[in-house]
Amino acid sequence: MSTAVTAATATATEQQVAVSPVTFPRVLHSEWIKLWSLRSTYWSVVATVLAMVLIATVMALAAAVGAAGADDAPGGEAAIGLGYTFAQVVVAVLGALMITGEYSTGMIRSSLAAAPRRTPVLAAKAVLIAAVGFLLGVLGVALAYLVTLPVLGGQDAADLADPEVQRIFWGTGLYLAGVGLLGLGLGALIRHTAGAITAALGVLLLLSTVVQLLMLTSDWFTGVYPYLPSTAGERIASPEVTAAVDGGPVVLAPWTGFAVFMAYVAVTLIGAAVSLRRRDA
Repeated sequence: MSTAVTAATATATEQQVAVSPVTFPRVLHSEWIKLWSLRSTYWSVVATVLAMVLIATVMALAAAVGAAGADDAPGGEAAIGLGYTFAQVVVAVLGALMITGEYSTGMIRSSLAAAPRRTPVLAAKAVLIAAVGFLLGVLGVALAYLVTLPVLGGQDAADLADPEVQRIFWGTGLYLAGVGLLGLGLGALIRHTAGAITAALGVLLLLSTVVQLLMLTSDWFTGVYPYLPSTAGERIASPEVTAAVDGGPVVLAPWTGFAVFMAYVAVTLIGAAVSLRRRDA
């Protein structure tokens, strides 16, 4: 009798502690909950969209008022295609915070304990930040177009049937997705919020400025400049440039530049995955 009771108790205990297997969709759902439970996520989304719309509005007003009738007036492509310059900062910070925030609070230990293989956690975060960055880019350009359309009028507004405008439209989303992945990778490598954000902004903003200054001292820097991460990556979201300006460097073609940028992103994420598996949390 006691043996039967003991067996029944053991069976009940096993049923109580039974857990579902750790699958990637479950890890992805967990990361989704963590991402949208942070106020910084909502602030980042709002700030990105508002900044892209504001920049487009200012550019459209400048084209319609200050440069009316001028041959070199900025067109609709320039108005909707410059919002990424600020949006990349916010998306990069959001990507870094996705993982450095867990290191600062210690939640990363729980995440890695639930997913012992570790790389699915990084992969789930990568999928989410890439999706958020892409959707923010597309949404921001779409709203920028709607805002600039009545300001510029039908003649000067961006033509959605133009292949270049289509590239800017989708390319902004692709570029911001890559920027978010870059921020995530740097955050996983550095594991400190301030350091990761500084590194991300340094790569995206400061590095190109420093190399531009060094171009005055050596032609080598002129040849390197088009292959810098931000210089190459932003080509997919910018109007086409067919020639160098005033003897400056010849920039890469849009898709070539984006491929170079994503190579930087891939190397950063691979390094982050190796670091996540080998270093203690």
